[in-house]
Amino acid sequence: MSTLAAVAEAFVPGDAERRARLAVDALAAGTDPDDIARLRRALRLFEIRFVNLVLAGRPARFADMSPADRERYLLGWATSRIKDRRVAFQALKRLLCFLAYADPGADGTNPRLDRIGYVPDLDVLTDEPTTIRPELITWTAADGGRPSTVTLEADVVIVGSGAGGGVVACELAEAGLAVVVLEAGPFVAEPGMPTGELAAFDRLYLDHGTTSAADTAVAILAGSCVGGGTVVNWTTCIAPPPGLREEWAREHGLHGFDGSVVDADIATLESELGVTAANPVGPKDAAILRGGAAAGIGDAAVIRRNADCGACGSCGFGCRRGNKASGLRVHLARAHSAGARIVADAEVERVIIEGGRAVGVTATVRPAAMGGTGGAGATRAARGGALDAAPAGHADATAATGVRVVVRARQVVVAAGALRTPAVLERSGIGHPALGRNLRLHPVPVLGARFPEPVEMWRGVMQGARILVEPRPGDDHARYTIESAPGHPGLLALAFPWEGSGAFASLMDRSRFFAPLLAICRDLDGGRVSLTRTGRVRIDYRVSPRDAVTMRAALATMARVARGAGATELVALGTPARWLDLSRVAPAGGETGIGPSGSEPAFAAYLAELARWDPAPGRGMVFSAHQMGTARAGADAALHPCDPDGRVRAAGTGSGGVVAGLYVADASLFPTAAGVNPMITTMILARRVARTVLAEARARD
Repeated sequence: MSTLAAVAEAFVPGDAERRARLAVDALAAGTDPDDIARLRRALRLFEIRFVNLVLAGRPARFADMSPADRERYLLGWATSRIKDRRVAFQALKRLLCFLAYADPGADGTNPRLDRIGYVPDLDVLTDEPTTIRPELITWTAADGGRPSTVTLEADVVIVGSGAGGGVVACELAEAGLAVVVLEAGPFVAEPGMPTGELAAFDRLYLDHGTTSAADTAVAILAGSCVGGGTVVNWTTCIAPPPGLREEWAREHGLHGFDGSVVDADIATLESELGVTAANPVGPKDAAILRGGAAAGIGDAAVIRRNADCGACGSCGFGCRRGNKASGLRVHLARAHSAGARIVADAEVERVIIEGGRAVGVTATVRPAAMGGTGGAGATRAARGGALDAAPAGHADATAATGVRVVVRARQVVVAAGALRTPAVLERSGIGHPALGRNLRLHPVPVLGARFPEPVEMWRGVMQGARILVEPRPGDDHARYTIESAPGHPGLLALAFPWEGSGAFASLMDRSRFFAPLLAICRDLDGGRVSLTRTGRVRIDYRVSPRDAVTMRAALATMARVARGAGATELVALGTPARWLDLSRVAPAGGETGIGPSGSEPAFAAYLAELARWDPAPGRGMVFSAHQMGTARAGADAALHPCDPDGRVRAAGTGSGGVVAGLYVADASLFPTAAGVNPMITTMILARRVARTVLAEARARD
């Protein structure tokens, strides 16, 4: 703890001990114990004189170094040839710098935010919150005072409540089936949505916002709450491109995916979600449209989104105004109105399979969704919209372990997301060799563009414009989509390069002038998810050489767009960062043009630098907010764990035999990466699976 606090102080001076405690809490809540042990060992190295002499040429403990020496020491780890040192640096830098700017402070004030000019606009609350009321699990004390197992009955149990699970729940409940939805995350109604980054990541995101690839090469954002990613996403709605639909139908056997049924599904979903063009288009998105036109890059357009507002810029915290058509207000709300029971804080361990058929699931429900009987009765306290209760005399045991819940059902739909669905299936004995593989993350490189006038990326519409770039004949890159990143200070601090505490503070102080551009890159190669020895999910993902080509092409395009929009400075995020002072470069669109062959020499040299950008662990800054493909659907039984309609294939059945009554209905089904924001595509696949489930339920009856 002492060393961690010293490192926190070196990165960003002030409140170091508080940040160290917050960091430990975040790691304990969301990180595999083996990874914590490795980080602890790295911190111990900081205090061994001989190690520091060998590795850094300084025979002193980190605690005894001057502030300047501490900075040089950390920068040595940042640029080390040894991957483990770079990985440790990135893990510490990202978490501690995030906390420096996301933490509101012990007294509710953070002077760093005042220097930035950051004032979030979150005062308005909806007067019509979601109609959902989660199921309260009640239990009695069994022998020995332990909570008894609670058993629920349903026609269908759905694991997960995000874009896929919500759509399936709606379709089946409105068709008259008895539906139970189990969600591992909490239920938070709109008036209780967080007002700041630290609380939002803690309450609404997977692993409390600390999810990453095992080697920190990719920082991953994923929702974990009732409504899943639909609650925290940035509302961008892009239908699957025609070429993708044709590819999935032709090469993976998703019959009809390129036909009229999907056309109708898209129209239905856009109507249900109230999809409309972004309005107004703020400064960061206007720069994309302006720069795309100046650069001569085609298919730049205003984004269509499932929220009709442009006010607060805080969709990533959940929508306190109730303007976002998330699952809380659309599919889950309709499912609940039709009788579906929704259980929050319910982590599913496995699917119960008997005689080759799925007959239910087992789960542990944490105290936030529990009630009870016995003793002096139960006490209930509102907590983020859910109910927190425990019987008198048994609170300690219950708080530590939760209550075991068994849901017996004739059909089971797993929609826990591409990072968790394979884990549920693996624990259930589904041993398909491709399960958990083919993970696609849409790796995202980021380029910061500074403008003369304030941008304040955290205000207004989250994403208002995009440029879709399809490969042309002769191109060696895949599809990518350029959009803006509506970052708030904590996320900015996590992403921006750290080149010393003074330089970092100066960069953050002028962050209001930056428009971060990102590129959602269609990855052609993938990684995998697997279970660790401690039962956690491990994510192994390395950007492949050909996917790195796509990311470098996207960075170059973003540089041209930013220059065409009138940016004065560029920075491609990574370690080291790649900077360009555009005030010394001829304006775009003049006689020299902006293409690489006719560029002013300094800009051409910068493009050449971007062509060497390295996405390796601890070097390039890579994000992901989209996870796909780990239980992909397709006709080839050897390559696809699920059939074209979402049925799960049984282990060792080369003929394609399925586990009766077991389905997947989330982005795990994607045969390949989409190359565009995946929410609409996920919902299309969920409607497809729902039709299969309903047809088989009716055939059985």
